[in-house]
Amino acid sequence: MTESYSLRVTHRYLWLPVRNEAPMRRLRIASERSEVRAFDIELADTGVDFWVPCDLGPWLGRDVTLAIDDVEDAGALLCEAIQSDAPVRAEGLYQETLRPQFHFSSQRGWINDPNGLVYYQGTYHLYYQHNPYGWKWGNMHWGHAVSTDLVHWTELGDALYPDALGTMFSGSAVVDWADTAGLQAGAEPPIVCMYTAAGEPFTQCLAASNDGGRTLVKFADNPVVGHIIGGNRDPKLIWHAASAQWVMALFLDGHEYALFASPDLRTWRELQRYTHGDDWECPDFFPLAVDGDPEDIRWLFWGAEGYYQLGSFDGDAFIPEGGIQRYNWGGNAYAAQTYSDIPAEDGRRIQVAWLRMTMPGMPFNGCMAFPCELTLRTTPEGVRLFSQPVRELEMLHRRAHHWANVGVAPGETPLEGVEGELFDIRAEFVPGTADEVGLVVLGVAVTYDVEAATLSCAGRTAPLPPVDGTVRVQILVDRASIEVFGNDGAVALPLGAIPPGADAAVALVAVGQGAVVRSLAVYELASAWA
Repeated sequence: MTESYSLRVTHRYLWLPVRNEAPMRRLRIASERSEVRAFDIELADTGVDFWVPCDLGPWLGRDVTLAIDDVEDAGALLCEAIQSDAPVRAEGLYQETLRPQFHFSSQRGWINDPNGLVYYQGTYHLYYQHNPYGWKWGNMHWGHAVSTDLVHWTELGDALYPDALGTMFSGSAVVDWADTAGLQAGAEPPIVCMYTAAGEPFTQCLAASNDGGRTLVKFADNPVVGHIIGGNRDPKLIWHAASAQWVMALFLDGHEYALFASPDLRTWRELQRYTHGDDWECPDFFPLAVDGDPEDIRWLFWGAEGYYQLGSFDGDAFIPEGGIQRYNWGGNAYAAQTYSDIPAEDGRRIQVAWLRMTMPGMPFNGCMAFPCELTLRTTPEGVRLFSQPVRELEMLHRRAHHWANVGVAPGETPLEGVEGELFDIRAEFVPGTADEVGLVVLGVAVTYDVEAATLSCAGRTAPLPPVDGTVRVQILVDRASIEVFGNDGAVALPLGAIPPGADAAVALVAVGQGAVVRSLAVYELASAWA
């Protein structure tokens, strides 16, 4: 049985009440007998946990019909829905108990993989996997936010909606400067997105923006790549200037990926297949200079779990060099993607990952890891990937505390005068004869095991040999996450963790005698939402 309920659209958003664990309903919205929205939602029958917006802007002034599957009285379930251009019941928005204060999170609903990371005309675009209608995974759309500094974000609403080909799974975006796809309308080059339509079967599709990324229009002849095998998905685009063609990395099935080439983003030929160890999903593929030398380039193939392979690429084949390396040791960062079209004068390769975590009791769930700059450096073990938080983080630095050449006594030693819940901490230790040395931040320990040469936090451990007898760490602390970087980003432990809090905000900790803090800087951070 499907019951319907009609209304005249008077405002852009229809705000719907949600209660977690209420029966999941299929809500269908139609205008003039044509379905315009269809999604699953835990509509609140009693007690509202939060409100979610359904964008009905294109149908302003028109009548729409809302139908709910398997209910006897749709009107009773929808009687509390509210039309409004502004958020409903949004007191304390961005100040909720677990709201990340300098990591991006969506106002409402579930988020996961970053999609379509592209820079254009001074703006960083962050599209992302989004369930706008609930706290759990589902109803995959592309959400959209923009920033001019990678720190302060403005959410613009959903950019891609499910259609007859399926829900909107992950993908990427590029600026088509030469209009190779023929999708330009106007004087400015289009931003072109390639995404997976997760229907039956999965296929790869295009959408383009001719207004600087604000709105995306799907290509009329989608899909441009038909089904190949299994759950093939997550296309990542890059322009290969030497061969004057587009290159796409695509996950196929199991642990197998493929590279494709195209002159126009529409017609694609397979170049090769490649097995990336035990990694899977969400590939990235890009060049990096070794030690900043533009004459010494490696190509890097990246998988969702944070393993990477270095090699060479000539436009026809990726030839691996050495073995697959692990970078992400934290276990919570996933599906990382790098930005396209960063200007040459900037020269950075900037990466954003989804930081997997559960945020109970919140109207949102999940956030993005803080943006990081990737570099390749020569180490005693060979060329390796390094990652460090982008310099724009310093915009949030407020009160600073500095120490130098301080001995670390066994046990915990609170640092006087340090207060707050948001920190950027940078420390250099000389472990000496101590067994362990580190910091405790809001009750979470970040420790270095001297004999094992490992860095640990919240049950996760990464190998970290000392450099000239010293160990350096940087720790970013937000309301629901701790990201730890060892030796200038030689390893990373990005963690979804809710600090339990402690009387001392930050303390030094050691097991055994002889450790010295050569330098320590603790920066209390402002909220990006303030």
